[in-house]
Amino acid sequence: MPGLHLIAELHGCRCSLHLLNNVALLQDLCLATCSTSGLTPVGLLFHQFGSAAAPAGATGAVVLAESHLAVHTWPEARAVTLDLYVCNFSQDNSAAARLAWQCLVDAFAPHRVVVRELQRGLPGPPVARRTGGESD
Repeated sequence: MPGLHLIAELHGCRCSLHLLNNVALLQDLCLATCSTSGLTPVGLLFHQFGSAAAPAGATGAVVLAESHLAVHTWPEARAVTLDLYVCNFSQDNSAAARLAWQCLVDAFAPHRVVVRELQRGLPGPPVARRTGGESD
């Protein structure tokens, strides 16, 4: 179960508000990101909050052969949370995870990013490393 787990909060997203409010656009972005980075979707579930007339954010998860990607949007705060975990059991998928993460960050165009990077499945106590952005 060794792998790379990237968890991020994106603040002040400068992308189109439509991307933060529209579940179909969010799903398309996630699937395109997986395709671009070489990750393999095997299932997905996305949900639109609010209504078609008054959308209020979206959430979604893509189950990957390599593990998972989850995205949650808060349009009223222009914020997004990302959770991307890739297993490195049969091969090192860390580069694919970093590429996917960067594609998503680029698409949302945040003013500030807080990311936590975890190496999972290593012997010994867990070690968390924070990269980028400002501290909380």
